[in-house]
Amino acid sequence: MKDSLMTASTEKTILRALRGEAQHTPPIWMMRQAGRYLPEYRATRAQAGDFLSLCYNSDLAAEVTLQPIRKYGFDAAILFADILLLPQALGADLWFVTGEGPRLSTITGPDGLQALKGKDDIHDHLAPVYETVRILSRELPDETTLIGFAGAPWTVATYMIAGRGTPDQGPAHALKAENLPVFEAIIDLLTDATIEYLSMQIDAGAEVVKIFDSWAGSLKGEDFRKYALEPARKITQAIKERHPGIPVIGFPREAGDGYIGFAKATGVDCVALDNSVSAHWAAQHVQVDGCVQGNLKSSHMVTGGQALVDETRAIVEAFRGGPHIFNLGHGITPDADPENVHLMIDTVRSV
Repeated sequence: MKDSLMTASTEKTILRALRGEAQHTPPIWMMRQAGRYLPEYRATRAQAGDFLSLCYNSDLAAEVTLQPIRKYGFDAAILFADILLLPQALGADLWFVTGEGPRLSTITGPDGLQALKGKDDIHDHLAPVYETVRILSRELPDETTLIGFAGAPWTVATYMIAGRGTPDQGPAHALKAENLPVFEAIIDLLTDATIEYLSMQIDAGAEVVKIFDSWAGSLKGEDFRKYALEPARKITQAIKERHPGIPVIGFPREAGDGYIGFAKATGVDCVALDNSVSAHWAAQHVQVDGCVQGNLKSSHMVTGGQALVDETRAIVEAFRGGPHIFNLGHGITPDADPENVHLMIDTVRSV
């Protein structure tokens, strides 16, 4: 018998999926759903002045988070922020180059590491992010789940070591080979700081947190276990000890066979999948351990048409036997057609 005191949030479709419930119509949200493909986002970013100013303006960051909820009625909203705000809070210099992306001061040795702050010294800098979460927890529709997030230690470390995104994460792999103590100290600091960061997001009102390991695919064998799987396990365990009942989504992007057993090894409640693996394969090998999220190719949001409809239907059908949250396999791109988002959602909800 259902507890009469059960809160409204426990009825949310995302949370039901994360508890392991298979639903005929999967809940849906979309990575980077607040972004440059939306004209209303571009207008708000222009109002803020630049990307980092938007991230740190709590009212405007909340506004761009709410825009796709108003427009599309997604089942979840994800906090608008950036994975590199955490290294900035730790003392790294961060700036964005128009058309090229983020730049950071680099850490390549013990001096750079020692100049960073400790895990407990990040919160003043990140206070605007927590305020954005508080605003969203008040203003989101009752049925919409609020997701907080952080970058995984390996992925964030690759930017801190190289000073920018790289195609193969070569500088981070090189530091790992040449100065393992410094490399592992960076991973350990980021692991501890990520726990504090996500915990504060939950205190502010996040109902789910997601760990984005965008570059997990470049870690192989034992390195994947030590620097992708193990930090995710530590973060998840700490979050669940501090905040019982808060689900965690893990996204070890392009992990391939590393997706198999990832949920059991880390304790995450859901494994997000990129589109390099098929939904049929993932249903057999990953969904057997619990909820999966994904995994429509983001290029369908550009091209649309019957191919979008057919692939969306195939993914829903493949995952119908277990808990599933529909999403893209990567973030929506700036050249996407907003009308294709409507088509995707309508297709998911009509299968």
